Amino acid sequence: MNNTVLKYKIIFYLCVAVVLSACDDSSSQPKPYGYFRIDMPEKSYQEFQHKRVSFRYPDYATVIIDPMADHHEDWFDISFPKFNAKIHLSYHPVEHNFDTLAEDARALALKHIQKASGIQQTLIECDSTRVYGLIYDISGMGAASPCQFFLSDTTTNFLRGALYFNITPNNDSLAPIIRFIRQDIDTLVNSLQWVKQ
Repeated sequence: MNNTVLKYKIIFYLCVAVVLSACDDSSSQPKPYGYFRIDMPEKSYQEFQHKRVSFRYPDYATVIIDPMADHHEDWFDISFPKFNAKIHLSYHPVEHNFDTLAEDARALALKHIQKASGIQQTLIECDSTRVYGLIYDISGMGAASPCQFFLSDTTTNFLRGALYFNITPNNDSLAPIIRFIRQDIDTLVNSLQWVKQ
């Protein structure tokens, strides 16, 4: 009788073990953190002209002249309210200081190298409009500005721009927006004209 009871106990425990192992579903792990889907507006552009520059910018953005216009009348932002982002633009006249202005722009872009995983440079050369410069695409989780650029005719005009988001930088979640606005930066660069005084 002891053997029979022992057999039933062993069978019972084996059945319990099989049932419990069948319940262990390792695929029911927590899902990885996701991001909300962002619907992008349709691309459409309008002209902006200030005293020294003109360019095209998107309809879903707004140009804001620097509130301290007395001191920085040639500084303005292209604001993207839907994306909580701005492209800060500052115009500087070139007065035998092109090398200094270009080096300052380069230094400001390279400031992000500590948090960046890479910086890619794109050379801009457009002889027909006399627009030359560099675009710095800055990649990495903690980079505060994913894109910076400067444009100049090297003798009279110099325009510097930097894209910033008014949120904690996380270029993984912002990647679709960065790519979207980066197209707008390309449009700005390709449409830039210097306004003669």
